[in-house]
Amino acid sequence: MKVLKFLLFFLVILNFSTLFANSFEKKKLAYIVSDLTIPFWDIMSRGAKNSALNLGYEIEVYNSQNDTKTELENTIKAINSNISGIIISPNNSSSCVTILKLAKKANLPVVIADIGTDGGEYISYISSDNKSGAYEIGKILANKISTLNIQNPKVAIIAIPQKRLNGQERTAGFMKAMDEASIKGANIKQQINFSKEETYDFTKELINENPNLNAIWLQGSDKYQSALDAINDSGKKDKILLLTFDAEPEFLELIQNNTLVASAMQQPFLIGEKAVENMDKYLKNETIEKNNKLPVLTISKENIGNNLIIIKKNVFGIDYKTNTKIQSSNQK
Repeated sequence: MKVLKFLLFFLVILNFSTLFANSFEKKKLAYIVSDLTIPFWDIMSRGAKNSALNLGYEIEVYNSQNDTKTELENTIKAINSNISGIIISPNNSSSCVTILKLAKKANLPVVIADIGTDGGEYISYISSDNKSGAYEIGKILANKISTLNIQNPKVAIIAIPQKRLNGQERTAGFMKAMDEASIKGANIKQQINFSKEETYDFTKELINENPNLNAIWLQGSDKYQSALDAINDSGKKDKILLLTFDAEPEFLELIQNNTLVASAMQQPFLIGEKAVENMDKYLKNETIEKNNKLPVLTISKENIGNNLIIIKKNVFGIDYKTNTKIQSSNQK
């Protein structure tokens, strides 16, 4: 009898210990991201890592290198790695549908960060208010053109792929502002490989096609120097205004010295943080919003000083006090 009681007692303790250990075991998440060579996505991944660290998760980042096949392979690897959920910044809205189908089959929750999807099931979509941000930066450009008293202005766009939902929203918002100001759209070029050469060539083509071009809106940010180089090489320095969507750290100076008119700055570090926070709430059976649209900061010379702290953290992932990148070195 004593032996039986001892065995029962031992089994109870063993089960309790197992449950206790499991309750403190870190859950794993996967972040499948379009292309980490683009600073925007790198900053978003650091935001996700920072939030995961604070909430007690391990997170592995899978770089799809802007390639649909690699994205699919990464998804399969992630699903087979004993994860609790997937955060996805897809290559485009159509490829996201496939990712969502695979995740559903594996019974894994998905949070989409930024680009969007053409269909499928997900628990939350964290995005920027692209349309509103693009509209506001369009208004800044319209005011600049009015201040300079430019007659019959023409504006061209170098766009991100328009099959992306965020690309469609950016173009729609910007063109609304142009239409309200009676500013003509000269032409639009859609980026394919996002290279420096492509941006340079597109800028040159737009200038050659439109000799009286007054402004170019670049729907990205990291290849801004190629656009500036093409403008300068075309003999149009100080004659063609350049503005962007998204931002690079050097924009803090370039906007203030009038090299750039303005930038519509998304908050990628904040998007990454919110994506992991929403996944955490879902896994804890807490209520979350299905669609979260975060504001885009429209920054010009006139307001950059008042927004410097929030720009450094949420846009660039930089600690304002130390002026260094916010890192989570113990994450994968």
